[in-house]
Amino acid sequence: MMVQTIPARDISIYELEEKFGLQLATDTNFFPEWTENLLTLTDAQKQAIARVKNNYLNLSKHRLMSEEAVKMVVLSPLLDLAGFYQPPFEIETETSVEISAEDDSFIVKGNKEILMFLSSKNVFGYL
Repeated sequence: MMVQTIPARDISIYELEEKFGLQLATDTNFFPEWTENLLTLTDAQKQAIARVKNNYLNLSKHRLMSEEAVKMVVLSPLLDLAGFYQPPFEIETETSVEISAEDDSFIVKGNKEILMFLSSKNVFGYL
């Protein structure tokens, strides 16, 4: 059996739903650790996040979104809302590390594009 490898940038959410049987999880308890011990958001922040989510879902459902479009539509607004453009944070772009998800004979590969640093400590995260 021949393994088919497709770059993540060349596959739509619709195709992932069809090939892997994926479904959008809207249950707020799906990953409880993502919702425990969080800061309280203002109504304006909640509205901004809902708008980012709706923008992404609208634009990505049936068409492929380029990396630049995802950065513009999703990452930049969320990083700004989270305060990641303010001290003590720093960013480094184009930090490419290959990641992949495998399901039988079908592999999707992608890269991490943004590395976040906490400038006063040796702490980092990636997107």
